[in-house]
Amino acid sequence: MAHEIGAPDGVFSRQKQFQAIHKLTHLKGPHDRVSSVIIPGILMATCFTLVGRGIYHLATGTGLKGGA
Repeated sequence: MAHEIGAPDGVFSRQKQFQAIHKLTHLKGPHDRVSSVIIPGILMATCFTLVGRGIYHLATGTGLKGGA
């Protein structure tokens, strides 16, 4: 006697509903663009700026803090 494992109620209907959406689900509303595009863009620009500034200071020897 084999025991069949079935899906919980409503799984197939919800699966069909989400698979029928052709628009990207993380860009649904106008404010979602802020959290998924603008904030990561600002973070990437900040990181690139800081890395570029560090490389420039290493190459030219400027920006040293006190000491020798």
